[in-house]
Amino acid sequence: MTGANADQRDFWSDQAGPIWVAQMAAMDRALQPVLDCVLEQAALSPGQRVIDVGCGAGTSTLAAGEIVGAGGRATGIDISASLLARAESRAAFLPQVSFLRTDAQTHAFEPASFDAMISRFGVMFFDDFKVAFRNIGAALRPGGTMTFATWGPIPDNPYFTLPARIAKRVIGEKPRTDPDAPGPFALRDTARGREILEAAGMVEIGAEEIDLDLTPAGDARAVAELMCEIGPAQSVMAYFEAGPADRAALIDEIAVALAPYVTDAGIRLPARINLFTARKPA
Repeated sequence: MTGANADQRDFWSDQAGPIWVAQMAAMDRALQPVLDCVLEQAALSPGQRVIDVGCGAGTSTLAAGEIVGAGGRATGIDISASLLARAESRAAFLPQVSFLRTDAQTHAFEPASFDAMISRFGVMFFDDFKVAFRNIGAALRPGGTMTFATWGPIPDNPYFTLPARIAKRVIGEKPRTDPDAPGPFALRDTARGREILEAAGMVEIGAEEIDLDLTPAGDARAVAELMCEIGPAQSVMAYFEAGPADRAALIDEIAVALAPYVTDAGIRLPARINLFTARKPA
């Protein structure tokens, strides 16, 4: 596929997408506090028209659809065919929910057709952030709102740093990538996010770093296995073509390293996210 975000489109359809579908329930459980934060801040109401950018397998879109009700509309947008296939299979009971396989950076939205935009970790992968947010902004009605979460500073997110550190020691160090390139931490700097939203013509821009705990299900070993399916540990294994023995050793080491995060309620991993809010001028 060619065009803007072609690499991301292929990656999320052919590589990451099927893995996320398989691990959807586990990831949704882990990231539920993030979605709760986004929806609380967005303060959606019945009858609204909402666009969910980077909706993945549809969990956030379905939640928005429940809030806006039968008189509203919740539209999930993603570039991954595999993730959207799963999303659509979950939405049959909510006629106000629909999905589009398209690129929010370039899609020809009907102008002023949505009241609000939300996203749970779905906006960090554009190859041109300013163009993308201008395009999304054009889809909002005057006075419409944006509310979205991104990962915050890398050192404050052990979901990434812990398995990355152990994978480096157990398997090897893969070449470093540019954290400012499209990827999980591209909008870790709130100042950069503010600049992008200002360039998109938004006003009343807020950018708050929020500390919360991720809530993955299961014991330390179960969480270690999840970390070897999605995230930097999986990336290292893929790069070095690691075999079953390496994977088993990595799971063992990660499970041990998770001991400080074991609580009576289960594993609780501290995280720092950025919560962005903005409004389109009336």
